[in-house]
Amino acid sequence: MAKKVGSQLEKFYSATSLTFAIQDGPQAGQTVPHVHIHIIPRKGGDFEKNDEIYDAIDEKEKELKQKLDLDKERSDRSMEEMAQEADDYRLLFL
Repeated sequence: MAKKVGSQLEKFYSATSLTFAIQDGPQAGQTVPHVHIHIIPRKGGDFEKNDEIYDAIDEKEKELKQKLDLDKERSDRSMEEMAQEADDYRLLFL
């Protein structure tokens, strides 16, 4: 699914590559207790050093955490709710 979404983003942004970043667990940089994937369209020269993209992701997540009190504004969803959402999104790509 991520590859399929990524290929559409790559075309939309006239990118030549993609970076996929998954953060699963606090030691991996996860700031909200769920697994998600960042799909980032890339172009030559967008970062001086290629791995600087990971520092940029970390900085954006810190900014988001400061803007939102996620414990107050977000409640955990059930596995059934998340499965239904995934099924709904899956239909968009059939």
